[in-house]
Amino acid sequence: MNNGKKKTEARTSTTDPDARVMKMADGGFRPAYNVHMTTETKSKVIMAVEVNSDGTDNQTMVPLAEQVEQRYDVRPEEWLADGGCTSLTNIDSMTERGCKIFAPLRKRKCADRQPTDVRPNDSEAVKQWRARMETDEAKTIYRQRGATAELVNAQFRNDGLLRLMVRGTKKVLAVALLHALTHNMRRTWALVTP
Repeated sequence: MNNGKKKTEARTSTTDPDARVMKMADGGFRPAYNVHMTTETKSKVIMAVEVNSDGTDNQTMVPLAEQVEQRYDVRPEEWLADGGCTSLTNIDSMTERGCKIFAPLRKRKCADRQPTDVRPNDSEAVKQWRARMETDEAKTIYRQRGATAELVNAQFRNDGLLRLMVRGTKKVLAVALLHALTHNMRRTWALVTP
């Protein structure tokens, strides 16, 4: 019984109105937040943190880049992102900012078309991204993501950031920032210790 709700409506938690009921990796549905981080690939230091209750990651690339620019007074020249963050709008916006995107191409719904095939309405930035991601150099650069972003995600989980014991976006952001601060302190010690 669907209680008159459309399946496309976002579901809200009754215990935390800021949270959104999202599908989890285990197939279940629970109130949740999305915590997004930007990590510098060489030092593995977290440079920006964003928390939202969107069911997808494709709205956070530009806000994270803006955080990096505001905090460090530098625009990233390259950006590694997972497939969930990759929208054509993000590719266009980040290219306008002078940033090359390294993110996997999505598989096409039509089996006879390749992900690198240019679509009629692709912008020049999207065409360049499709061509770039076909190169060995781009694939090598993208592999760095596993040793940076996925490392940080794993460390957050190991430190207990599996379930949040707070309610509300601001409190969740505070928890994420404390984890980021702890991570960055560990990275600093690792980088300066001989």
